[in-house]
Amino acid sequence: MKKYKVGIIGATGMVGQRFCLLLDKHPWFEIVCLAASPRSAGKTFKEAVAGKWKLADPMPEDLADIVVMNATDDIEKIASQVDFCFCAVDMKKDEIRALEERYAKAECPIVSNNSAHRFTPDVPMVIPEINPDHIEIIAAQRKRLGTKRGFIAVKSNCSLQSYVPALAPLMEKYKVTKALACTYQAISGAGRTFETFPEILDNVIPYIGGEEEKSEKEPMKIWGHIQGDQIVNATEPVITAQCLRVPVSDGHTAAVFCSFEKKPSKEEILEAWKNFSGVPQELGLPSAPKQFLHYFEEDDRPQAKLDRNLEGGMAVSLGRLREDTLFDYKFVCLSHNTLRGAAGGGVLLAELLAAKGYFD
Repeated sequence: MKKYKVGIIGATGMVGQRFCLLLDKHPWFEIVCLAASPRSAGKTFKEAVAGKWKLADPMPEDLADIVVMNATDDIEKIASQVDFCFCAVDMKKDEIRALEERYAKAECPIVSNNSAHRFTPDVPMVIPEINPDHIEIIAAQRKRLGTKRGFIAVKSNCSLQSYVPALAPLMEKYKVTKALACTYQAISGAGRTFETFPEILDNVIPYIGGEEEKSEKEPMKIWGHIQGDQIVNATEPVITAQCLRVPVSDGHTAAVFCSFEKKPSKEEILEAWKNFSGVPQELGLPSAPKQFLHYFEEDDRPQAKLDRNLEGGMAVSLGRLREDTLFDYKFVCLSHNTLRGAAGGGVLLAELLAAKGYFD
């Protein structure tokens, strides 16, 4: 695999910082450009994140002296230096939509962590183990944009990265008809730490703006299909969600309840989870977990503190599968929200796109 030159747009934020760590020494990708807001532009990366580095691992030394570029004013210059960019900017949604299209039209492919284009009909929203075929819509998107190389691909919201992978192996054979997911979401999902989010201590906040809508609607696009020049959403299963912010640093937990058209046995569900893998595993992508779904037999697992970093934070942990009085089954899921759920999921999507030749 050739080495691709990569830029990170929004490099100074928490997800941008996570991209920096994940791409440091990556076998396929080399960071050559960092971009951020005008207040960071012109500074070295070390200066731009001074006092604002939010992750436990230190800033990669190789990036310290890179001069940060202006994410909005230097698009042509950035596009000329890279094979593609990751995007994790903190802007209004309509501004992000416009910005990402400007990069794409400058023939710079964008792999986005943002939600702005998740429901653009010809933009693929991909969990690589579940709907890798959706990247084929890029040809239609390029035709609309008038580009040869440029396009936008997005990853889905962090809140559904735990329970959608758990439901996916059960969809075709048993047909999930309805699901309820109650998510308990870490503060890093808000770009916060305990130092910057004191009100979360000894507290649970029962509202996260926009999360419940994303959790209910985004799976429909993931389970949809390409028809002509757009992705048509699935209509089943019906999903309802409630999302709470809890005092956990990293790791989104979900309590899931689901029913089926053809109810499987507990053993059949466990077997489906154990055997589930996808294109990332077949291709041996660098960031792909060897075992995508891990089931814990212990009654008190999975736990965020113990299990969020399983397989580099790219695996999904499951536990407590049992029959329910209102639904057919209930269980608990866990995923690392800034790894599988954010930057790591973006890197895995980029690896899939690279392996399929979309950056060439």
